[in-house]
Amino acid sequence: MNIEQESVVALTYDLYTNENGEEKFVEQATEENPLVFLYGVGMMLPKFEENLQDLSVGDTYDFELTAGDAYGEKDENAIAELPIDMFQGNDLPEVGSILPLQDNQGHQFQARVTGVTEISVTVDLNHPMAGQDLHFKGKILEVRKATADELAHGHAHGVDGHSGH
Repeated sequence: MNIEQESVVALTYDLYTNENGEEKFVEQATEENPLVFLYGVGMMLPKFEENLQDLSVGDTYDFELTAGDAYGEKDENAIAELPIDMFQGNDLPEVGSILPLQDNQGHQFQARVTGVTEISVTVDLNHPMAGQDLHFKGKILEVRKATADELAHGHAHGVDGHSGH
């Protein structure tokens, strides 16, 4: 079966970032612990899915996404100063650490701490991979039709369709 809308896909990948011509290994999904997702419902980067369309079990892939097609270009204005009293009762975060934040609409996101002073904590709200081209290499392990439950829930329930929900 080829990958198409409402398929559940299991695949391996090696992910590399490419910033200023320097490729760096980031992470991987292995055959023992593959990435499993419901294709075509917006969970994955659109251009990532586009590159996998019509592949089938056993196919390998190797493609790059520009920063604009991945997590976007780095926005130099996406820097925020959080008042120090937000952290009262807690240890101050360290530079380089990731803070889980939530906006007024309840959307959760992560911010990387770039500075700490007596009055504020400076955070970078860009995605950690913003401004970087991504290079994916991997293999398609499984493609199957999504179950009715998976379609109703909007996500895959594991390689075999049963995750214990």
